Amino acid sequence: GEQGLDLGAVQGTGPAGRIIKRDIEAALAGGGARAASSAAAAPVARRPASGNEFDDVSLTQIRKTIAKRLAESIGPIPTFYLTAEFSLDRAAEMRTATAELGPEFKVSFNDIVLKATATALQQHPEVNAHWLGDRIRYFNTVHLGMAVATDDGLIVPVIFNAEQKRMSEISAEAKVLAKKARERKLKPEEFTGSTFSVSNLGMMQIDQFTAIINPPECAILAIGAIEDKVIVHADGSFGVSKRLRITMSCDHRVIDGAVGAKFLQTLRRLIENPLLLVF
Repeated sequence: GEQGLDLGAVQGTGPAGRIIKRDIEAALAGGGARAASSAAAAPVARRPASGNEFDDVSLTQIRKTIAKRLAESIGPIPTFYLTAEFSLDRAAEMRTATAELGPEFKVSFNDIVLKATATALQQHPEVNAHWLGDRIRYFNTVHLGMAVATDDGLIVPVIFNAEQKRMSEISAEAKVLAKKARERKLKPEEFTGSTFSVSNLGMMQIDQFTAIINPPECAILAIGAIEDKVIVHADGSFGVSKRLRITMSCDHRVIDGAVGAKFLQTLRRLIENPLLLVF
């Protein structure tokens, strides 16, 4: 421009990242520091509607980190996947019954899955582990990572000591962490140190999927959508059942097929009989 300003270096804060008057004024007044702070606040991976044939968007730090970690994961890690379908009928009954006691007892299916996962991990420390190159670290406490989609990309806040927390505590903490993640208010210590992670895309109508392991963790659960399905009962009669598909990605250097399957058996028992989570 006429002020000798490089527009390419100005971070737009208008609709779809367009440069507007205040951005130019800020760039002239504050130089690089202001541009850097608005760059941190601008959502990433939003394609600017510029009318160009293509638009190149520089990687933000979080997207660079995600790329590095994911490539680290799928490349050298021999991963295998186990999918199981669970009945949520009793969980649905429990949700209805507890919700009638008052709003403070209202829990989501996701809360039930998180609590069941933490309980199952305590019984199976062999999957609650980190691969550290020359050794495997097995954890006796569960720091449960919970994948949250934000405008910036995926971030995994952690519910620490999840196995010691009641379902209502996990529910409340999960809500707070997800909100902080979306508002970019998480501190680094709130999204590091998980021993095992869970990713839920059920609310986006995904039936089942495979999630990428978050190193140095050795497994991750991918939670699909809840579906009403017609099933055949043991006596040959038909009925409608709420079903949930869960896929576990396992690092075969640490977890063998049968070990992962045993963990999923325990998880099934807890999710299909959620009263066990109360005791």
